[in-house]
Amino acid sequence: MDMTSFIDMLIGLFVAGGAWWANGITKEQKRVEILLNKTREDYATRMELRDDMKQVMDALHRVEDKLDKVLSRD
Repeated sequence: MDMTSFIDMLIGLFVAGGAWWANGITKEQKRVEILLNKTREDYATRMELRDDMKQVMDALHRVEDKLDKVLSRD
């Protein structure tokens, strides 16, 4: 094997490795884009979150009132 064939083989391996790396990066970018789109679909606005938290707090206040009634009987 002469030096030219060896250099050509190294260049070919380098190009193949670069193509493999670029393919992996492209697949990862597509995966991240899909996750980002899914996040946008499932995103809760501040007002929705505030309403949900108000409902939870109201339920906790009702439980607290019931506990106060039970404890005041004794």
